This record gives sequence, C-alpha cells and structure tokens, in this order.
Amino acid sequence: MEWIYWGRPVPAFGDPAARLFVVGLAPAAHGGNRTGRIFTGDRSGDWLYHALHRCGFANQSQSVHTGDGLALTNCYIAAAVRCAPPDNKPTPDEFDRCRPYLIEELHLLRNLRVVVALGKIAFDQYLKACRALGHELPSPALRFGHGVEYGLPWGVTLIGSYHPSQQNTFTGKLTAPMFHSVFERARARIVALEKSCGKEGRGKSLAVHRRPSEKISSGVARSNRRETSSGRCRSGDV
Repeated sequence: MEWIYWGRPVPAFGDPAARLFVVGLAPAAHGGNRTGRIFTGDRSGDWLYHALHRCGFANQSQSVHTGDGLALTNCYIAAAVRCAPPDNKPTPDEFDRCRPYLIEELHLLRNLRVVVALGKIAFDQYLKACRALGHELPSPALRFGHGVEYGLPWGVTLIGSYHPSQQNTFTGKLTAPMFHSVFERARARIVALEKSCGKEGRGKSLAVHRRPSEKISSGVARSNRRETSSGRCRSGDV
C-alpha cells in the first residue's frame, strides 16, 4: 500500500552490448508495473535473476527496486508487451502496438547471439519481430517447448523455456534445475562463441539483426518512444 506505482510502460533493462536476450510476456501487475523494472518485485523475477546471477549475467541474485544496485552483464531483458495487461491476458492489439519496441531493440543489439524465450507467447512474438526485420523464418514452423533449441539462419540460437510463473513453479512444471539448465546452455553457447572469435573479435559488432528491407519506419519508433517518455499510457495503447 505504501508504494507509488510506476503504472506506465516498463522499459527493457540490461547491457546494450549483450549477447544474451531474454524475452518475457508482460510486466506483472504488482511486479514491473509497481517497481518500474522488468521482472522486478515478484516471484517470477526472483527465479529469473537468481538464474542469471548463478550463470554470471547479473551482479546480484535479487531485483527488488530500481535503486537496488542490480546490473546485468552481457544480458538484456525485455517483454513482448510493455504494460501490465488487464487480467494478465494481453490482447492481439497490445502485441501489435508493442512490437515496434521489440523490433527496435533487436535492431540495436548488434552483438546478440542467444535468445531465451520465456513461454510460448514470447517465443512466437520474438519470431514475429524477426519476420518484421526481414528474416525468413524456417519451415516447417518452429515449435515451442521447454529446452528446445534452434540455430536460426541469421546467426542466433533460440532456446525455449517455460515461464517462471507461480502457476508453473508451484505445480512443479518448472523446477529450479530445469530453469538453471536453460541459462547454463545459453552461457555455454556464448563462451563457445567467444573462444571461436578469439581475442581480436570480442569487441566487434556482429550485427545479426539487420533490416535488409527496412520494413519498420524509424519515424514510427521515435514517435512511440516520445509517447512513452511522457508517461501517457492506456492499457493496450503502448
């Protein structure tokens, strides 16, 4: 009750030079929507940041509020929908309105090599954003599952994971060892990449999410960012 809620679109968070991109579904009503940081202040965030800290992507295992000193290394976190959706169920319109943010982030994360999608919806939304960037998706369509791993033609490894929601963790559908193994594999892929690149290649841009056909207007993205910064947000109108 003592919190003044953020109550606006929740921005992505992390290292702009990241090789790991974690994609979730949407801010929780009393998590990111309360604190203003994605996956912060709820049980899902406890699971995620503990796993990231364990694998060396975060400097601490908890994310409590925006001033808690948390920093990510080689990792960037975002959600397919940027506002807490009514009844925790985003509408198709919300996905469409928020997708330009995800597309722009993928365009800017030049060193990206591994994507972990938390849940089927995040998995599908990541692929839709890649299609909008001009990438040709594999056929037959990729199927989500916990632990599935796909090497994508544009140089990214996509790994699926069950979402660390209480519905999954309380029922045992997702256990801590299952969740940790996903990020251990992500770390292993990145370490292998670093070794293959050698000392000279570590600081170079990989530019794996170029826009070959420039299908997304940069003017639209800038306009969306201005609206976000002003703090105006209606549910489904991000």
